[in-house]
Amino acid sequence: MVLTGRRPGPLRALAADLGGPRRALPVCCDVSDWDQLLALVSEVNGTLGRLDVVFANAGWSAPTSFLGRGGLPPGEWHGLVATNVLGPALTARAVLPALTRSGGHLLLTGSVAGRVTRPGSLYSATKWAVSALAASIRAECVGTGVRVTLIQPGLTDAGPASPGRQADPKLDPADVARAVMYAVSQPAAVDVSEIVIRPVGQDPFR
Repeated sequence: MVLTGRRPGPLRALAADLGGPRRALPVCCDVSDWDQLLALVSEVNGTLGRLDVVFANAGWSAPTSFLGRGGLPPGEWHGLVATNVLGPALTARAVLPALTRSGGHLLLTGSVAGRVTRPGSLYSATKWAVSALAASIRAECVGTGVRVTLIQPGLTDAGPASPGRQADPKLDPADVARAVMYAVSQPAAVDVSEIVIRPVGQDPFR
Protein backbone atom coordinates (compact mmCIF):
# COMPACT_ATOMS: atom_id res chain seq x y z
CA MET A 1 0.00 0.00 0.00
CA VAL A 2 1.21 3.51 -0.83
CA LEU A 3 -0.06 6.56 1.07
CA THR A 4 0.26 10.06 -0.33
CA GLY A 5 -0.25 13.52 1.11
CA ARG A 6 1.38 16.93 1.22
CA ARG A 7 2.42 16.92 4.89
CA PRO A 8 5.17 14.39 5.70
CA GLY A 9 4.54 14.31 9.47
CA PRO A 10 0.92 13.08 9.46
CA LEU A 11 1.70 10.87 6.46
CA ARG A 12 4.50 9.03 8.27
CA ALA A 13 2.39 8.73 11.42
CA LEU A 14 -0.48 7.14 9.49
CA ALA A 15 1.90 4.75 7.73
CA ALA A 16 3.33 3.72 11.11
CA ASP A 17 -0.18 3.09 12.46
CA LEU A 18 -0.85 0.82 9.49
CA GLY A 19 2.21 -1.33 10.10
CA GLY A 20 5.19 0.63 8.81
CA PRO A 21 7.05 0.52 5.49
CA ARG A 22 6.41 -3.19 4.89
CA ARG A 23 2.66 -2.55 4.78
CA ALA A 24 2.30 1.18 4.03
CA LEU A 25 4.82 3.26 2.09
CA PRO A 26 4.43 7.03 2.67
CA VAL A 27 5.25 9.24 -0.33
CA CYS A 28 4.75 13.02 -0.22
CA CYS A 29 2.88 14.37 -3.23
CA ASP A 30 0.78 17.39 -4.16
CA VAL A 31 -1.89 15.94 -6.44
CA SER A 32 -2.36 19.26 -8.22
CA ASP A 33 1.28 19.07 -9.41
CA TRP A 34 1.64 16.96 -12.58
CA ASP A 35 5.38 16.36 -12.21
CA GLN A 36 4.98 15.15 -8.63
CA LEU A 37 2.22 12.76 -9.71
CA LEU A 38 4.39 11.32 -12.48
CA ALA A 39 7.22 10.81 -9.99
CA LEU A 40 4.80 9.12 -7.57
CA VAL A 41 3.52 6.68 -10.19
CA SER A 42 7.08 5.91 -11.27
CA GLU A 43 8.09 5.20 -7.67
CA VAL A 44 5.09 2.95 -7.07
CA ASN A 45 5.70 0.99 -10.26
CA GLY A 46 9.38 0.68 -9.40
CA THR A 47 8.69 -0.46 -5.82
CA LEU A 48 5.57 -2.58 -6.18
CA GLY A 49 5.64 -3.42 -9.88
CA ARG A 50 2.00 -2.55 -10.55
CA LEU A 51 -1.04 -0.49 -9.58
CA ASP A 52 -4.31 -2.23 -8.73
CA VAL A 53 -6.42 0.30 -6.81
CA VAL A 54 -6.12 4.09 -6.65
CA PHE A 55 -8.27 6.20 -4.34
CA ALA A 56 -8.26 9.91 -5.24
CA ASN A 57 -9.37 11.28 -1.88
CA ALA A 58 -7.61 14.66 -1.59
CA GLY A 59 -9.91 17.58 -0.94
CA TRP A 60 -10.79 20.44 1.35
CA SER A 61 -13.81 22.54 2.15
CA ALA A 62 -14.20 26.23 2.92
CA PRO A 63 -17.18 28.61 2.96
CA THR A 64 -17.40 31.05 0.05
CA SER A 65 -19.76 33.76 -1.15
CA PHE A 66 -20.15 35.10 -4.68
CA LEU A 67 -21.83 38.20 -3.22
CA GLY A 68 -18.86 38.90 -0.96
CA ARG A 69 -20.59 37.91 2.27
CA GLY A 70 -17.50 36.50 3.96
CA GLY A 71 -15.84 33.14 3.70
CA LEU A 72 -12.60 32.25 1.93
CA PRO A 73 -11.07 35.30 0.17
CA PRO A 74 -11.28 35.00 -3.64
CA GLY A 75 -7.49 35.15 -3.87
CA GLU A 76 -7.40 31.74 -2.18
CA TRP A 77 -10.06 30.06 -4.32
CA HIS A 78 -7.45 28.69 -6.72
CA GLY A 79 -6.23 26.23 -4.09
CA LEU A 80 -9.74 24.91 -3.48
CA VAL A 81 -10.33 24.23 -7.18
CA ALA A 82 -6.80 22.92 -7.76
CA THR A 83 -7.15 20.35 -4.98
CA ASN A 84 -10.77 19.32 -5.49
CA VAL A 85 -11.01 19.29 -9.30
CA LEU A 86 -7.59 19.47 -10.93
CA GLY A 87 -6.15 17.02 -8.38
CA PRO A 88 -8.44 14.07 -9.17
CA ALA A 89 -8.31 14.87 -12.90
CA LEU A 90 -4.50 14.78 -12.96
CA THR A 91 -4.46 11.72 -10.71
CA ALA A 92 -6.72 9.87 -13.13
CA ARG A 93 -4.53 10.82 -16.08
CA ALA A 94 -1.38 9.72 -14.24
CA VAL A 95 -2.63 6.33 -13.05
CA LEU A 96 -5.06 5.10 -15.70
CA PRO A 97 -2.43 3.71 -18.08
CA ALA A 98 -1.16 1.49 -15.24
CA LEU A 99 -4.69 0.58 -14.11
CA THR A 100 -5.55 -0.39 -17.68
CA ARG A 101 -2.65 -2.85 -17.70
CA SER A 102 -3.74 -4.41 -14.40
CA GLY A 103 -7.51 -4.22 -14.91
CA GLY A 104 -7.57 -2.09 -11.80
CA HIS A 105 -9.97 0.17 -9.94
CA LEU A 106 -10.10 3.99 -9.67
CA LEU A 107 -12.13 5.55 -6.86
CA LEU A 108 -12.85 9.27 -6.48
CA THR A 109 -14.27 11.10 -3.49
CA GLY A 110 -17.21 13.30 -4.35
CA SER A 111 -19.72 14.51 -1.77
CA VAL A 112 -23.41 14.79 -1.03
CA ALA A 113 -22.63 18.49 -1.60
CA GLY A 114 -22.19 17.55 -5.27
CA ARG A 115 -25.81 16.40 -5.47
CA VAL A 116 -27.57 19.47 -4.06
CA THR A 117 -27.43 23.24 -4.60
CA ARG A 118 -25.72 25.18 -1.85
CA PRO A 119 -25.98 28.95 -2.22
CA GLY A 120 -22.61 30.60 -2.80
CA SER A 121 -20.65 27.37 -2.31
CA LEU A 122 -17.65 26.94 -4.56
CA TYR A 123 -16.90 23.73 -2.64
CA SER A 124 -20.26 22.30 -3.71
CA ALA A 125 -19.51 23.27 -7.31
CA THR A 126 -16.17 21.45 -7.19
CA LYS A 127 -17.92 18.31 -5.99
CA TRP A 128 -20.45 18.57 -8.82
CA ALA A 129 -17.38 18.69 -11.06
CA VAL A 130 -16.00 15.49 -9.51
CA SER A 131 -19.30 13.72 -10.25
CA ALA A 132 -19.02 14.75 -13.90
CA LEU A 133 -15.35 13.80 -13.95
CA ALA A 134 -16.09 10.29 -12.67
CA ALA A 135 -18.79 9.81 -15.31
CA SER A 136 -16.48 11.02 -18.08
CA ILE A 137 -13.64 8.74 -16.97
CA ARG A 138 -15.99 5.77 -16.66
CA ALA A 139 -17.25 6.35 -20.21
CA GLU A 140 -13.73 6.52 -21.62
CA CYS A 141 -12.71 3.37 -19.74
CA VAL A 142 -15.41 1.19 -21.34
CA GLY A 143 -13.68 -1.87 -22.78
CA THR A 144 -10.49 -1.45 -20.73
CA GLY A 145 -11.50 -3.56 -17.73
CA VAL A 146 -10.97 -0.59 -15.39
CA ARG A 147 -13.65 -0.01 -12.77
CA VAL A 148 -14.52 3.56 -11.68
CA THR A 149 -16.38 4.32 -8.45
CA LEU A 150 -17.59 7.67 -7.13
CA ILE A 151 -17.90 7.77 -3.33
CA GLN A 152 -20.25 10.54 -2.15
CA PRO A 153 -20.20 10.90 1.64
CA GLY A 154 -22.32 13.21 3.70
CA LEU A 155 -20.88 15.25 6.57
CA THR A 156 -17.95 13.30 8.01
CA ASP A 157 -16.17 13.78 11.32
CA ALA A 158 -12.76 14.35 9.72
CA GLY A 159 -11.91 17.75 11.19
CA PRO A 160 -13.57 20.97 12.32
CA ALA A 161 -17.10 21.32 10.92
CA SER A 162 -18.10 24.42 9.00
CA PRO A 163 -19.96 27.18 10.89
CA GLY A 164 -23.48 26.16 11.83
CA ARG A 165 -22.88 22.44 11.33
CA GLN A 166 -21.04 21.48 14.51
CA ALA A 167 -24.14 19.81 15.98
CA ASP A 168 -25.22 18.06 12.75
CA PRO A 169 -25.01 14.25 12.60
CA LYS A 170 -21.73 13.04 11.14
CA LEU A 171 -20.27 9.90 9.64
CA ASP A 172 -17.22 8.33 11.18
CA PRO A 173 -14.31 8.05 8.71
CA ALA A 174 -14.54 4.26 9.18
CA ASP A 175 -18.07 4.38 7.71
CA VAL A 176 -16.66 5.81 4.50
CA ALA A 177 -13.80 3.30 4.53
CA ARG A 178 -16.32 0.42 4.63
CA ALA A 179 -18.08 1.85 1.58
CA VAL A 180 -14.75 2.02 -0.25
CA MET A 181 -13.92 -1.58 0.68
CA TYR A 182 -17.37 -2.72 -0.44
CA ALA A 183 -16.74 -1.32 -3.91
CA VAL A 184 -13.20 -2.69 -4.12
CA SER A 185 -14.18 -6.17 -2.92
CA GLN A 186 -16.74 -6.83 -5.66
CA PRO A 187 -15.94 -9.41 -8.37
CA ALA A 188 -13.92 -8.08 -11.29
CA ALA A 189 -17.00 -8.08 -13.53
CA VAL A 190 -18.98 -5.84 -11.14
CA ASP A 191 -18.56 -2.05 -11.29
CA VAL A 192 -20.14 -0.17 -8.38
CA SER A 193 -20.48 3.16 -10.12
CA GLU A 194 -21.65 5.36 -7.24
CA ILE A 195 -22.12 5.09 -3.48
CA VAL A 196 -23.98 7.77 -1.53
CA ILE A 197 -23.53 7.48 2.24
CA ARG A 198 -25.08 9.89 4.76
CA PRO A 199 -25.30 9.89 8.54
CA VAL A 200 -28.79 9.11 9.77
CA GLY A 201 -30.73 12.35 10.15
CA GLN A 202 -28.65 14.51 7.79
CA ASP A 203 -30.67 17.22 6.10
CA PRO A 204 -31.21 15.89 2.53
CA PHE A 205 -30.45 19.34 1.10
CA ARG A 206 -27.13 19.72 2.92
